[in-house]
Amino acid sequence: MKFKASERILGLKIDVDTYQGMKKGVPRLLRALSDLDVRGTFYLSVGPDASGLALLQVLKNPLFLKKMIRTNAPGLYGLRTALYGTLLPSPMIALSFPETVRQILAQGHEVQFHAWDHRRWQDTLSKRSGEWIRNWFNRGMEAFVSLTGQRPASFGAPAWRMDERVVALLADYSFTYLSCSRADAPFLLEGLNLPEIPSDLPCFEECGVERGKEMILDRLQQGGTHILPVHAEAEGGIWMDPFMDLMKHIKKDGYCFKIMNNIAGTIDREHLPRRRYRMALLPGRATACCV
Repeated sequence: MKFKASERILGLKIDVDTYQGMKKGVPRLLRALSDLDVRGTFYLSVGPDASGLALLQVLKNPLFLKKMIRTNAPGLYGLRTALYGTLLPSPMIALSFPETVRQILAQGHEVQFHAWDHRRWQDTLSKRSGEWIRNWFNRGMEAFVSLTGQRPASFGAPAWRMDERVVALLADYSFTYLSCSRADAPFLLEGLNLPEIPSDLPCFEECGVERGKEMILDRLQQGGTHILPVHAEAEGGIWMDPFMDLMKHIKKDGYCFKIMNNIAGTIDREHLPRRRYRMALLPGRATACCV
């Protein structure tokens, strides 16, 4: 099933992965989106920023090193971020900025759960025990409720990485929809009867800014409903200007921006195919993700 081609709807899935992304990127995005009268869905990493552990991936994964060079990682994340969890203590991400979380909600945006410890999930999920995964979720849920006063309706897996052990646990957390994949269209996750609303468009960090804009606009020409993955550290940082140019172009093309909870409410679940996640290495990414 695909959304109706006659519709022109875009959801912004804004992942907040780091302390600096929460401190600087989110406020910049809030100001910019307010100027455009656009609302999005912020998927929050709430717990420790251990971004410095990514240096281990540079040594082990040549694709990760290539990505870091291509995306100008020092410019994106800053020196301190590269040391968190190693030479510097890990600061809490969303938990350090409750006022910013309240501001997100006050401006009409949606907040959902992205991560407790983003870096360790992204790099080491396959090596972790089921007990570690459950504890990760429990700590994240508790922190999310303390920040927002409510349980999240959705989970968006860090780096779009999942496995069957995670799927087996998801039923315990009362999610109403998921956004954990890069599939081309929504589907019902087999075994859970939960709709998966994928990020079906590419993001700047995978394609480069100019090529990314070209690919996104080309996909949007067909109409329908789409989800654009955004990162607070990137589009809320050094790529703010091209991102805002893209948003203006999309608005001019007649697209309506909706938060993802509203998009989830329009899905006809009875006609969605039932599928399982599978992992694949997409162009421009350093590690496999769900498709």
